[in-house]
Amino acid sequence: MFNIRVYGILINEKNEVLVSDELIRGSYITKFPGGGLEFGEGTRDCLRREFLEEMNLRVEVGEHIYTTDFYQRSAFNPEHQIVSIYYAVKALENIQVPLRTQPFDFDEQQLKVYEETKEIETFRFISWNEFSSEVVTLPIDKIVANLVKANETLFR
Repeated sequence: MFNIRVYGILINEKNEVLVSDELIRGSYITKFPGGGLEFGEGTRDCLRREFLEEMNLRVEVGEHIYTTDFYQRSAFNPEHQIVSIYYAVKALENIQVPLRTQPFDFDEQQLKVYEETKEIETFRFISWNEFSSEVVTLPIDKIVANLVKANETLFR
């Protein structure tokens, strides 16, 4: 079974990279914002929907950056193969959700939600100088982080 994931690389005017810090079923994960493709949905539509759902943020989906080109088993379901697709994105409005400065800085309300859903997330920007493949958790994200750092001019 294939699990198709779509993620956005958003770099703001201060040259900071947006990441999502998530607690999923006991695992702490820092990744790029995005999520799962739904049946009948295109990849760009998926990414716009994910940003709206997760951040209440309208984005413009830009250039394709990377699609997984190797086998990656899902960390959450060993019967699933992950295929991840990454695009550059640009915010079409100001970000309204709370942005954190520290990893996994969940508030009390979020922790209550976690008790019910076993999933919570928060967002933060990482300065370009501090951003690297070391700050993201997922193997495919690490590849993309290296691509982003190597092609800095694409994001300015």
